[in-house]
Amino acid sequence: MTYKALDIAKKLIFKAQNDEPNGGERLTNLKLQKLLYYQQGYHLAAFGTPLFSENVEAWMYGPVVPTVYDVFSAYGSSALPVVESEISLSEEEEILFSQVYDAYREFSAIGLMNRTHTERPWIEAKPHDRGTVIPLSSMESYFKTQMQ
Repeated sequence: MTYKALDIAKKLIFKAQNDEPNGGERLTNLKLQKLLYYQQGYHLAAFGTPLFSENVEAWMYGPVVPTVYDVFSAYGSSALPVVESEISLSEEEEILFSQVYDAYREFSAIGLMNRTHTERPWIEAKPHDRGTVIPLSSMESYFKTQMQ
């Protein structure tokens, strides 16, 4: 099933704030954007379908989902607000979602941005500016090479 990017964003915020081993981190918009990119990429690689329907774009500071960015842009680099509930995914999607989150949760926003700047989907999508969509096919093929 394909979800709304904002629902997936809220699921990430909820997961982070309730992540006791990681200190119940409050995400920033920058880190949220990178986590959305990784969730989309691995979902494409594992299932051959997008997790959410909105585009991921290649902006100067890395991948961004503009519709989600715009919702949270007023927070700047501050922590995003607490989310009280989350959507449920299918059992297989929940497992992958948690695995991807666990793999990237300890990276800082800047650390994730730097990682994305070394990865083919962002590098090949030019110019790095609003409106430059990272093709799903590029993300799927790249993340298939990253699956363990």
